[in-house]
Amino acid sequence: MMNEKIRNYAWVAFAVAGLLAGYSAYVYADAYSKSIQPSSFRSFTVSAEGKAVTVPNVAQFSFSVFTQGGTSIAPLVKDNTDKMNRAIAFVKQSGVDDKDVKTEQYTLTPRYQYSNCPKYGGACPPAEIVGYEVRQTVQVKVRNFEKVGEILAGVVTNGANEVSNLQFTVDDPTSVQNEARTEAIAKAKAKAEAIAKAGGFSVGRLLNISEGYMPRPMYATFDMKSAGLGAGEAAPSVEAGSEEVTVNVSLQYEIK
Repeated sequence: MMNEKIRNYAWVAFAVAGLLAGYSAYVYADAYSKSIQPSSFRSFTVSAEGKAVTVPNVAQFSFSVFTQGGTSIAPLVKDNTDKMNRAIAFVKQSGVDDKDVKTEQYTLTPRYQYSNCPKYGGACPPAEIVGYEVRQTVQVKVRNFEKVGEILAGVVTNGANEVSNLQFTVDDPTSVQNEARTEAIAKAKAKAEAIAKAGGFSVGRLLNISEGYMPRPMYATFDMKSAGLGAGEAAPSVEAGSEEVTVNVSLQYEIK
């Protein structure tokens, strides 16, 4: 009789231990799953936008020297190089640092002449190289806004025949980005709390955060020929205005 009671107690203890082990395994698996796949559980996402306005401190533009010529490459390259060197020298003499002058592109490409194919069949004659084109493009950053118009006009009088992509921006946008980010996160947190209150639940831990940054600089493009630049006309008047920096954030929270 005593041995039977002992066996019964042993079976009960074994069953309880099995249940505890199974529950422990379930809790561990549940916690582990949540730690590696939080998005597969109850969660919600909020997004918000933060903005900050700053005054640009850099004017940036590009200018090019584009030259066409015959099949003799050496004089064509020399002509283009002389004009570009003269324009770059003017830029540096106007107070622009060497670090703010950067060559963006240099290309030497052939110009082809195509002949008509025979009317009644036969092989088409191959294209013939009739000359070459040289283009060099330089990007310039001007930090003294009082000289922007003067430099725009001066590069043309010194050899450039294309000027484009004038924009005003901030050289180091970190501080203004931080300001916009702080506003965006505060808005997103407030929105999460409002959604939770309306939905009758609590905001849990932050599962994920993502961010998108978008500066909005001012652009302008000048047609130097129609503006008369390089022909003794006055330099263009340019205004920097202000730059708006936008940061978008998305926060994913656990639902409690």
